[in-house]
Amino acid sequence: MPTGTILLIDDEAMLRQAVARTLELEGYTVLQASNAHRGLQTLREQADGIGVVLSDVKLPDGRGLDLLPRYKALAPLAEVILMTAYGTIPDGVRAMKEGAFDYLTKGDSDDQLLVVVERAMDRARLQQRVALLERKVDTQYSFESMVGHSPALEKAKAIARQVAPTDATVLLEGPTGAGKELFAQAIHYGSERRRKPFVAVNCSAFPRELMESELFGYKKGAFTGAQADKKGLFEEAHGGTLFLDEIGELEPGVQAKLLRVLEAQEFTKIGDTRPTRANVRIVAATNRNLRQEADQGHFRPDLYYRLSVVVVPVPALHARRADVAPLTEHFLQHFAVKLRQRPLTVTPEALRVLEHYSWPGNVRELKNVLERASILTPADQPLTVDGLPLELQLFAQVGSPASSPEDERSLRSAEKQHIQRILLETGGNKTETAKVLGVALTTLYRKIQEYGL
Repeated sequence: MPTGTILLIDDEAMLRQAVARTLELEGYTVLQASNAHRGLQTLREQADGIGVVLSDVKLPDGRGLDLLPRYKALAPLAEVILMTAYGTIPDGVRAMKEGAFDYLTKGDSDDQLLVVVERAMDRARLQQRVALLERKVDTQYSFESMVGHSPALEKAKAIARQVAPTDATVLLEGPTGAGKELFAQAIHYGSERRRKPFVAVNCSAFPRELMESELFGYKKGAFTGAQADKKGLFEEAHGGTLFLDEIGELEPGVQAKLLRVLEAQEFTKIGDTRPTRANVRIVAATNRNLRQEADQGHFRPDLYYRLSVVVVPVPALHARRADVAPLTEHFLQHFAVKLRQRPLTVTPEALRVLEHYSWPGNVRELKNVLERASILTPADQPLTVDGLPLELQLFAQVGSPASSPEDERSLRSAEKQHIQRILLETGGNKTETAKVLGVALTTLYRKIQEYGL
């Protein structure tokens, strides 16, 4: 049986009540209004719950055709059906052009009315589901969804949030695994392009000779094996955002063509003679120092300056240690849902190790460590230091996670951390560590004793 709420606006009481009764017998909830003023007031108060507005064209305080834009403004997800005792083709055409679902003549059979209402309600439900999904996506990829409030992260978010509503090209700088794609998605969904595609490509994932065809596409017969036209990623991202990760990997020929797109908003497919327009916003990312590479001739300077209209410094995890605890809780909750189990708890000792470890793989590494722990740790036990990967256990043995931020900036601390890092890399092998450091074994032992390693 159909369900949904209908707002019925008609000044003829007997007809209104008869139509309402017919709809209620089919399972609909019917709200009634005797004039435009009351109908608009009901829409203001209950717009989210109303799926269909069924309105007379001729009301004491307004005409349905003139009221149609107001109905749609108050309830954009609802469908509007207009009814009239004297239907005309021009009025029907105008109603449909202005967004009415249908235009009915009073006195038509109840069966016809019910068919039109059911179709309108089905479309309204679909639009509501789509709107709900869009809100979920917007929330999932919003800046507010980013876990953590460290100063370094808040600074990056502030810059990205300011540039998101514009069409400016953005360059995300930061180490691998720090969350640059998450920033790119938040910028896209924070812009007017949010309902258009977000297309991501890792520039290091394709052989250099294939990158041009992947980005720009090709025409049939452009080369051996080109048996049909192929859309490139620029066309796939039309109207939306193209995220170019690891852009420093692009070879010079593709860099030149990308520069042309940024300057002229057009490109030429391989094997084509006519340019194709490109309505695409570029967000690029790199783990390199592109400015330095441009100065050294390893990257086109003109392309660098086109890409770096706004630079967002995405911080490494070691620069936002205050975020490790909330990230840990977030990932453990995530994997608990995925594995259908209770979230792991973490002992203070294990959390201290997580907070002070250097995390060369950044947030991605932390996520992988916690997924492993969620799988291997018994559900009735907390995550301890012994449940962490070997490199973190070694860090717990040789590290000193009690140092303060001020200590970490000293030359002494830098030397201590460097020795710790090499000890971890060699698995605690002191002879190999001494060779890597270029010092005598006796000097290494003295340093280990001095720093309490």
